[in-house]
Amino acid sequence: MRDGREIIILGSGSTAFAAALRAQAKGARPIMIEKSVLGGTCINWGCIPSKTLIHGALFRHQAELGAQLGLGTGIDGLDFPRLDAHKFAVVQELRQTKYLDVLNKVPGLRLLKGNARFLAPDTIQVGDKILRGDRILIATGGFPRIPAIAGLEQIHYLTSKSALLMKTPPASLTIVGGGVIALELGQMFNRLGVRVTILEHGDRLLPAVEAEAVQALQEALEAEGIEIVVNATICSVSAREGFTHIEAQIAGVPQSFLSEQILLAVGTAPASVGIGLELAGVQVDDRGFIKVDRELRTTAPGIWAAGDVTGGTQIATIGAREGISAVDNMLDSGCRCALDYNSIPMAIFTDPEIGTVGYGEAAARQAGFEVMSHTIAASVIPKAHVTGELRGAVKIVAESGSGRILGVHLCLHRGADIINEAALAIRFGMTVGQLAETLHVYPSMGEGLKLCAQGFRRDLERLSCCAE
Repeated sequence: MRDGREIIILGSGSTAFAAALRAQAKGARPIMIEKSVLGGTCINWGCIPSKTLIHGALFRHQAELGAQLGLGTGIDGLDFPRLDAHKFAVVQELRQTKYLDVLNKVPGLRLLKGNARFLAPDTIQVGDKILRGDRILIATGGFPRIPAIAGLEQIHYLTSKSALLMKTPPASLTIVGGGVIALELGQMFNRLGVRVTILEHGDRLLPAVEAEAVQALQEALEAEGIEIVVNATICSVSAREGFTHIEAQIAGVPQSFLSEQILLAVGTAPASVGIGLELAGVQVDDRGFIKVDRELRTTAPGIWAAGDVTGGTQIATIGAREGISAVDNMLDSGCRCALDYNSIPMAIFTDPEIGTVGYGEAAARQAGFEVMSHTIAASVIPKAHVTGELRGAVKIVAESGSGRILGVHLCLHRGADIINEAALAIRFGMTVGQLAETLHVYPSMGEGLKLCAQGFRRDLERLSCCAE
C-alpha cells in the first residue's frame, strides 16, 4: 500500500537516522531498512571505536612526554584486552543511548530488518515484504575499498573495519594508503608499540588538504618513528613464514617491505551493489557512487540519496545533514534545500589534528577569487611552548581587497576543536581584519587563528605575548 506521508529509508546509520528523525518531526512516517547492526559504520566500526582507541593511545604518548619532563611516568605494561574492552563498552553505550533508545522512545520511528532491493522505482522488496512509496532515501553508506593487488587473495589482510576488531596488535604493520584512515590508525598503532610503515601511491599524503598543514603533520608522524614512503606502487603481496611481504616500486625503484600485518586503507567503496539500482533507474558513476544533484535527488523520480553512498565528503556530520536536507526536499518541493559545503568543517584525528574548512588556495583561484594567504608555524603560538606541541601550522586563505576569509587550514594540537571557530568566521563572512581584532583567551591554541590573521599585515616577531 502506498502512503503519501511515508518515507522509506535504506540504511540505519547516522545519515539514515538523522533523516528518519527529521521525517518524524515533520509528521511523516519513516521506515528504516537495515540488514546489519543498527547505527551503521560510524558508531559500530568507524568513528567511535577508532577515536576511542586513538584517545587511549594518546595517553600512552603523553606518558612518554611526561617522563621527559621529569614526572616519573612510564609506558610499560600495555593491557590491550582491557583497552579493547573499554572500546567495546563505549560503542555499546552509544549504540544503546543514541540509536536503540531513540528508536524505542520516538513514536512512529520504525525499523525493518532485512536486505532491501528495488523491484521498480517505487517498489522495494525486503524478504517476503513489498514496500511501495514515492519518497525513498538511499543511505546505505560504504565499506572499505579493496584494491586489485597480485597475491592479495592468498594472504590475510586488514581493513579499517577488521583492524579495529583485533584482539592483539601486531608487532609490525604496513599500511597501504596515505589518507585519513591510514594516518589516524597508523599513528594510533605506532603509539601502542607497533612498528608502522605507510606506503602512499601519490607524491604526498592527504592530497586534498593544503600542503602546509600536511607537511607539518608528516614531520610530526616521522618524529614519532613512523616510516612514510610516497610514490609507492604496490606490485604484489605474499605470505612467508608468518610475515607479509610487499613488493613495490618506489619512484620506479624496486623495494620490499616486511611486516606481520598489512592494512589496506585506500578509500571507501559505495554499498550500492545488489540493491537493484538498475531496476529503479538510479544512475551511478564509474566508481559505483550514486549520482545526485545539489538537492540530493537521484536520476530516478521519487528517489534521493545521501551520505557515503554518493561519494561526497565522507563525514558523519555531513551525511546526517544531507539526510535532513533530502527529507526537507521530499516533504516540501519548494524547499530547494542544499548544503553549503564550503562552511562545513572537517577534521583528521591525528596528533596534531588537521582541521580544514572552506576553500584551499588553488581551489579559491579556480572559483574566480583574487586570493591572498598567510601561514604561520605552530611555534609562533605561545600555548604551543607551554604544551610542547610545537609542530604544526595555520593557514588562512582570504579574498584580496575585501579580506573576506575563504578558507582556514590548520595542523595543531586540538585542531579539531579550533576549526569550529573558523567555520563560524566563514559562515558569517568575517574578514581577516575582524579576526585579527577578536580577543582570544591567552594562552590558548585557538589564539593561532588571531595570530595568523594579524600576520597578513603585521610582523608577528614584533608582537609581545599578549599584544593586540
